[in-house]
Amino acid sequence: MNYRHAFHAGNFADVLKHALLVGLIRAMQRKDKGFVFVDTHAGRGRYDLALAAEGDSKARTPEWPGGIGRLWGRSDLPPLVDDYVGIVRAHDAYRGNGTAEPRFYPGSPRIAKALARPQDRIELWEMHPEECESLRDEFLGERRVSVHLADGYGALRACLPPKERRALVLIDPPFEAPGEWAELSRALAEGVRRFPGGAYMVWYPLSERAPAGGFHDELRAAGLPSLAAELTVDPNAAGIRGCGIAVINPPWRFDAEARSILDYLGPVLDRGHGAQGSVRWVVAK
Repeated sequence: MNYRHAFHAGNFADVLKHALLVGLIRAMQRKDKGFVFVDTHAGRGRYDLALAAEGDSKARTPEWPGGIGRLWGRSDLPPLVDDYVGIVRAHDAYRGNGTAEPRFYPGSPRIAKALARPQDRIELWEMHPEECESLRDEFLGERRVSVHLADGYGALRACLPPKERRALVLIDPPFEAPGEWAELSRALAEGVRRFPGGAYMVWYPLSERAPAGGFHDELRAAGLPSLAAELTVDPNAAGIRGCGIAVINPPWRFDAEARSILDYLGPVLDRGHGAQGSVRWVVAK
């Protein structure tokens, strides 16, 4: 695996994914009973945006200015987006950044830990040894957080059903392998079979190379309530023009909450060719 999320941290895809993740965790916490958060492709937990321009062999163009950078100085953030940005700001300040721009960006594991209650539990899976080592260092000594060096698709078999009888599973693969959709679908099907009542959040790119239509067809065939929240930041892009999040078994009223996020992010993250945000039921409740 060659993927390194450090080059993409804080970009438009992270903004969409993490704003929706904050909304989902908050929705899960409307009930007092704890739940397990399972992150199948956890990465390293946090990222130094000052290093985002340093490639393996040559300089790269950082992606965060077109993502979290566009939200950083705004005063019109709607509540759920403001919640997400507030978590990023708190993490950035805790890590010691004193500049006007964001520098230290929390990945989904650190965002989940920032929101976790004493009764909630976190399971983090990462198959890349260097990333996993950084992840372990990030959470060294932290209670109710487990880190696994393993293929994250195995997490659904290993972690479900959970002892809490409640779960939020984030599946966020790099989409590098040609068979990624098939592997994702197999793992998700096993997770749903083992724990049909869990909430599942799946990130996917919007591109000609990795079309999501077949995945949506599989969700329809499964018949489980499913939402698709999609953001196209550049409809004219030759590669990835945007990304989507599928949520299986979304909490009550999460469709309206997701729409408020997409309605705001579309114009703010637009790359100049008419960004489009949408939330639709793939399988209605």
